[in-house]
Amino acid sequence: MACDDARSWCCARFAMVISTWKRCSDLAGHMMIGLGQVQDFCAVAGAIKDATALSDLMAEITKAMGFRHYALVHHVDLKPAVRSVHIVDYPQDWVERFQARRLYASDPIHRASHRTNVGFAWSAVQSIISLTAADRSILAEAYEAGLGDGFTVPAHIPGELNGSCSFAMAAGEMLDHRQLPFVQLVGSFAFEAARKISRIHAPQSECPSLTERQAECVALVARGKTDWEISQILGIGQETVIQHVKDARDRYGVTKRTLLAIRALFDGQISFADVFGR
Repeated sequence: MACDDARSWCCARFAMVISTWKRCSDLAGHMMIGLGQVQDFCAVAGAIKDATALSDLMAEITKAMGFRHYALVHHVDLKPAVRSVHIVDYPQDWVERFQARRLYASDPIHRASHRTNVGFAWSAVQSIISLTAADRSILAEAYEAGLGDGFTVPAHIPGELNGSCSFAMAAGEMLDHRQLPFVQLVGSFAFEAARKISRIHAPQSECPSLTERQAECVALVARGKTDWEISQILGIGQETVIQHVKDARDRYGVTKRTLLAIRALFDGQISFADVFGR
């Protein structure tokens, strides 16, 4: 794994962790992790700055947990977009079919992940959502492509696309339910690491930033407040509010107040709590 000086600690820690995991697996005679391995994973994942290094780490932790495949994705029905997470190690044939049929939003595992905040085994998906004939067909196709039972950890952040971290067994292999609490932790930290990387490498022009006052004004715009009402709430002049909203629109390159609010929510500049919670 080639590294520059800025990544030397991360690389050294990565090599040490992988070596330890392999020794533990050999001694135990089977694949299983404990809290120590989870802590090591979190330390290294938090320091990684590029998707290739995270992919390498994911491949090793996936193997150490006894899984064959993993997927870190935002549920966006597109090929990888700016600021979206898309690090996948599923059978290539299934990835191509999945993308060609644009299944990110309709996939039953993804849909089930929108209904819960904790990880779940794929074999239990029908206890979370009602499966249609199309859903069962998708699951059957995935199995034929080499994906057996799996475990998905949902990732829900207000103002952002839904996402998930999934780990899959090979078709016909049994899922070890004893270590799923640790898999939940790994999945949560893995998605956050991928999310941070996607933001680091996003073009700056695609990531406008609002000042605190602009964000306050936009949140109130999202509530349907007029400029005069916003000025009374914030204790500033109406002309000042108009300027803040105009500056925010300019930063996003939009002309409509509604679109400004939507873009700010999507980018996490304001949250649903800002709009509805105060």
